[in-house]
Amino acid sequence: MDRLLTLLNENARLSVKQLAAMLEKTENEIEDEIAAYEKAGIIRGYKALINWEKVDKNKASALIELRVSPKRERGFDEIANKIMQFEEVESVYLMSGGYDLAVKVHGKSMQDIAMFVMRRLSTLDSVLSTATHFILTRYKDGNVILNTEDEKDERRSVLCD
Repeated sequence: MDRLLTLLNENARLSVKQLAAMLEKTENEIEDEIAAYEKAGIIRGYKALINWEKVDKNKASALIELRVSPKRERGFDEIANKIMQFEEVESVYLMSGGYDLAVKVHGKSMQDIAMFVMRRLSTLDSVLSTATHFILTRYKDGNVILNTEDEKDERRSVLCD
């Protein structure tokens, strides 16, 4: 795997100067490599990993398993493209195993997500069945630990006492 891509994946805020020093290359070489990766579609964007639980208490997320009927000649791509268009949808993955697609969604509440699944997702022609799994706590995301021991969530201690 390319070391530049690995470094950017770990911390996209590293400067070109820092990357050049770490990789023993010139800044121009790093800029050219990054530009080439962007042009080739290898680097698709840059994103901060936010611990939304600390910012927005009115945000819910879920993983939804979908069994779908693929279209002849178009396979799963057509239904995946339809699902990707919903603003609630963060990620869509083709899966092996007991279901076909995994969809990560977000909403203001669990009820909002349930209504999205009921009214918009499950009504799509190719969707045979859904199974919704609400994300209650994210401990680690994008290889980053989100809640450490010294940041204990007081809501959990009330439930456990």
